[in-house]
Amino acid sequence: MPFPSFLDACVLVPMPLADLLLRMAEADLYRPLWSEEVLDEVTRSLPKLGVTPLAAARRVKQMRDTFPDAAVPGCESLVSVMRNHPKDRHVLAAAVRANAELIVTANLRDFPPDALDPYDIVAVQPDDFLLDQFDLYPEDTLRCLREQVAALREPPESMNAFLTQFAKTAPTFASAVRDHLDDRT
Repeated sequence: MPFPSFLDACVLVPMPLADLLLRMAEADLYRPLWSEEVLDEVTRSLPKLGVTPLAAARRVKQMRDTFPDAAVPGCESLVSVMRNHPKDRHVLAAAVRANAELIVTANLRDFPPDALDPYDIVAVQPDDFLLDQFDLYPEDTLRCLREQVAALREPPESMNAFLTQFAKTAPTFASAVRDHLDDRT
């Protein structure tokens, strides 16, 4: 079974990053986890990026439908004993409840090691998470990436153009993919 990784809202809001993470989960490279509170935050945050509220709700519904076992219930009672940043205690509580190994977040400062260590959980940047997946499953990761780029039709985009933009979110990962593709040509 793929290893469980809790996805913080901050990695589910940027469309290109969320799309790749979810495609990799569909390919069983890891098991995605989130809480209803995280999904509510995603729904509230997407309109701030120009996504209509209806489209945001559809996106979150599709996530729920595609990954029905990703939502972690019953973690509310743990929130008060978590020792990370108060605004993200719900994230750590859900990760603990689900026995997640990782929290994928862009907010590492909200998850200091001393708050995570008692639960054997590590917080990682999305760049590091993607790079690890690429190291473990290079062909599957490339397939997910190629499918994502092929789905971009308005306007269509090349892999190179996509990686140039994606490097703003995951620079080490984008560079590793570029190097890998260059080595193959």
